[in-house]
Amino acid sequence: MRILVIEDDAGIAAGLRTTLQQRGYAVDVCGDVASAWSALRTERFDAVLLDLGLPDADGSVLLQRLRSAPATVGASGAALPNPATPVLIVTARDQVQQRIAGLDMGADDYVAKPFDIDELDARLRALLRRAAGRAAPTIRHGGIELDPAARTVRLHGQLVEMSPREFSVLRVLLEARGHVLSRQQIEERLYSWDAAIESNAVEVHIHHLRRKLGSGSILTMRGVGYFIPQEAA
Repeated sequence: MRILVIEDDAGIAAGLRTTLQQRGYAVDVCGDVASAWSALRTERFDAVLLDLGLPDADGSVLLQRLRSAPATVGASGAALPNPATPVLIVTARDQVQQRIAGLDMGADDYVAKPFDIDELDARLRALLRRAAGRAAPTIRHGGIELDPAARTVRLHGQLVEMSPREFSVLRVLLEARGHVLSRQQIEERLYSWDAAIESNAVEVHIHHLRRKLGSGSILTMRGVGYFIPQEAA
């Protein structure tokens, strides 16, 4: 899952980046509205953490622009900017009326600084779950059960050991089951701007997942990409 952190305080931004990366997210950081808007117009993000006190404009300007934007199709085939991208406001403005205003402008949730990182992560997971149309905290498909909070995968009840990247690839494919994702689309969900990507990384991860979950767990559409069927075999 790829997160855009929009925060002008370098210390807070660095702390969020490090902590969220340790929890399996790909994280990009912007320090102002202009660069954040450029990022949202060119890249696909699963969620946005938005500060309101930004140097070039109030964060609410970006939020309103995002929610009213007509989506256009980007190079990867994704709609950019995506007006439905979940937005979690993270700000020092903690008055009740300020929270109400933020939510009424289109934010999905609101956290006041200072915040507890475990609570912020839980709220982020809830946003991602709702955006994917899931009510349950775990993702189940046939005999596979993926728990985003515990970052565990079980096959027919048995724990399956996975690397962080394998877990992320499986989660992306499970969230999109029934839809074919190209290698580029998968990479865009897993890697931040500064990440080094080996040319065959996705193929290697999928090979390992098939070995651990069964050869038919992930299918290939030749020349297009990879997918998990909507209905389990």
